[in-house]
Amino acid sequence: MNFFDLHCDTPYECYFQKQPFSRNTLAVSAEKGSGFDNWKQVFAVWIKDEQEEPYRLYQNIIADFKQKLSACPKNLTPYFAVEGGAVIEDKCERIAELKQDGVRFFTLTWNGQNRIAGGIASGGGLTGFGEEVIAALNREKICTDLSHLNDRSFYAAVRHAEYPVATHANCRAVCNVPRNLKDDQIRLIANKGGLIGLCFYPAFLCGEVLDALFCNIRHLCGMGLENHIAIGSDFDGAQMSDEVNTLSDVPALYGKLEEMGISESVLRKVFYENAQRYVKTFDKV
Repeated sequence: MNFFDLHCDTPYECYFQKQPFSRNTLAVSAEKGSGFDNWKQVFAVWIKDEQEEPYRLYQNIIADFKQKLSACPKNLTPYFAVEGGAVIEDKCERIAELKQDGVRFFTLTWNGQNRIAGGIASGGGLTGFGEEVIAALNREKICTDLSHLNDRSFYAAVRHAEYPVATHANCRAVCNVPRNLKDDQIRLIANKGGLIGLCFYPAFLCGEVLDALFCNIRHLCGMGLENHIAIGSDFDGAQMSDEVNTLSDVPALYGKLEEMGISESVLRKVFYENAQRYVKTFDKV
C-alpha cells in the first residue's frame, strides 16, 4: 500500500534519545516503513512554547535528523515541518530560512501562548505579529498548520492563511475535546483546499482507535469532504494505544477499516492520494 503521513515527531525523539532512524525503538523508522510501496512522511521538529534558544535547538535537531536520513530507503520521500511557532522568536525573516531547510508545514503554536497566537491551553488570540508570520508563510508557500490553536486564534488565522491545514486533529463532533475541530472549522479549511489529518492519539478519539477513525472518516465523508481527509498519525509525539502503536500497524488498520465498510477508493484518498495531490501545489522537497 501507499502511505502519506502529515505528522510525526520522530526527529525530536531521535535527537534526544540518540537513536538512529534506520532501525530504532520508536514508532517510526526506516525498517518499520519498509513494507510500503510509496511512503511520504512529514517529519516535525517540535519546539515548546517556552523553549530557550528555540531556533538553535531547531537547527540542531533538523541537522541531526537529515544526517540520519542520508541513507533513507528508496520508498521514502521526506518532508519537514516545525511544530511550534516559537522557533522564529521575533524574526519573521526566519520563515524564508525554514523554507530553505525544506520545511513545508508550520504549526503556529503548541498548547500555550507565544508571540504568534494562542494554543488550546491559553485564551489569547492571533497577534499582529502572527498576521505578519502568516503573510510570510503565504509568500513562501508554506502551509499554515492550525492544529493546537484555540478557537479564537483558529478563526483569525484561517482568514489570513492561503494554505491552511490541520495536520493532526480529529472531528470535535466525534470526540468533543478542544484539540479537535468543529465542523465549521473543518469546512473553512476545506473551502481553501486544505486537509485535516486524522490523528491516532486515543485522547483525541474518545474510544478505540479503529472504531473512532471509522466514525471520523464517515463523518467527514457525510459532510462531502472525502477529498480533504488525510492521516496525521502523531507517532512519536503522543502515547498511542496497543491497537495502533507504530508505523508497522498501519497496513492492518487500513485493512480493518475496509472490512468495516470504508470503500477502497476512499481509503486510498485518506491514506495517500489527498495528501499527495495537495503537496503537488508546492515545490518538491
